[in-house]
Amino acid sequence: MLPWGHAAVGYLCYTAATRHWHRRPPAGPAVLSLAVGTQLPDLIDKPFAWSFGLLPSGRSLGHSLLIAGAIGVLAWRFARRYDRQSEAGAFLLGLLTHIVADVAPAVVARDWEPLGALLWPLTPAYRYPGEMERTVLGFFLDLRLAELSSVGSVLTVLAVGAWLYDGRPGVATLAALVTRRRS
Repeated sequence: MLPWGHAAVGYLCYTAATRHWHRRPPAGPAVLSLAVGTQLPDLIDKPFAWSFGLLPSGRSLGHSLLIAGAIGVLAWRFARRYDRQSEAGAFLLGLLTHIVADVAPAVVARDWEPLGALLWPLTPAYRYPGEMERTVLGFFLDLRLAELSSVGSVLTVLAVGAWLYDGRPGVATLAALVTRRRS
């Protein structure tokens, strides 16, 4: 799944959960944390595998549930210390939705080998054909229209609609952060 698809899956899950449990749209700081969480596995794995050759696959360390568990414990401890549990929860939801979205096609196809990343380093990470010859920039430059019109793109359109309906959470928070940095 492409980055915007991961963001869309995470946002759709988060807005549904927030509206169900809290009866309100998501808050800006949590949405920004969610956005980081939805991208983190690829931000870890793709460069360290494809550019530096330090990981065995573009889905290994960052896509491991073992590592996600460790990140979750650290994030939750940090969040409790600074009273930021909603942001940590959003971040962790984003992280988990990324991992689930990546393995869902393999589960549906009953192709179990790619699921090795879920318990990496205890199980071997699946290396997709030709993936280690890629670069992150090259990956995006090689995208074809068929890949852009995928399920992830449909989910992205739905998520943008939900985000607009929710009042564009995160925009004001991000603007305040940028303004504060400039001062």
